[in-house]
Amino acid sequence: MVVPAPPDDSDPHIPVLLRPLLAAVAPVTGTWLDGTFGAGGYARALLEAGADRVIAVDRDPAAFEMAAAWAGQYGDRLVMQPGVFSRMDEYASDLDGVVLDLGVSSMQLDQAERGFSFMKDGPLDMRMSQSGPSAADLVNSASESTLAEILFHYGEERASRRIARAILRARAEAPITTTLQLAGLVESCLPRPKPGQSHPATRSFQALRIAVNQEYDELFQGLMAAERALKPGGQLAVVTFHSIEDRMAKRFLTARAGQGGRANRYVPETPQEAPQFTLKSRKAIGPDAREMAENPRARSAKLRVATRTDAPAGPIDANSIGMPQIKEARS
Repeated sequence: MVVPAPPDDSDPHIPVLLRPLLAAVAPVTGTWLDGTFGAGGYARALLEAGADRVIAVDRDPAAFEMAAAWAGQYGDRLVMQPGVFSRMDEYASDLDGVVLDLGVSSMQLDQAERGFSFMKDGPLDMRMSQSGPSAADLVNSASESTLAEILFHYGEERASRRIARAILRARAEAPITTTLQLAGLVESCLPRPKPGQSHPATRSFQALRIAVNQEYDELFQGLMAAERALKPGGQLAVVTFHSIEDRMAKRFLTARAGQGGRANRYVPETPQEAPQFTLKSRKAIGPDAREMAENPRARSAKLRVATRTDAPAGPIDANSIGMPQIKEARS
């Protein structure tokens, strides 16, 4: 196996858990799909490690524009596929592997005009696809109850109701249109953070970004699409960055590996279907000390890897894997 050199300082995004991922799926052969292409770190690593072809999927047009400078060196081994990974089985079948690196990329966070970060002022946008309703549209139109549910269920923000009320009071005076405007509003609702704690707006910005991009539904649908697209022996690797994503990935893979158990021990056992996956490990892989030193972004990352069996693919209930459900309501 060829392990690519670490990206240099000019790279806008350092692939997280790349070394353990390549080790877990070795040997890398055949056709792989990178469902979150971003700056191309995983796709390039897979090609260098031995993949015959990588299908690169991303909904952000900027990802392919940035790749134009280097993608040609791989010829037809690298296939650019605009779209979402929840539809990957429409783009390919009989895949040898699928990699999903969830969440927002560093290059998106670093561009103030994209509106993902509260560290720089910019339009309150947060759209990965650069199309459709923005975070500003959501913040200025959603009802108080919907905003509170989004902040609580998607961002695990305990002060969700207080922040939602403050948003409605502020937007009654003037629309909320910039990142720093929203960040200041959230900050005013919460205690000053202690040293070492994250910015008060972190959870709220995460929640709104997830809602704008429908990230949890995309993950839910994407896991099922990967099950359909992988051939027997194909491998699925999922990198998550917070507890809800990891819970969904863990419960999906555990259930599909036939290791979900019974919710109620008094209920008689029912015949289990043949498992669609086998787990490489029940425990997630995290960053080692070396990676933590190289890339602090890896601190909360977790990797889960499973191998597809020859059992038929099938649906799974969103509630069974802990996907948060938001009741849509507009004011």
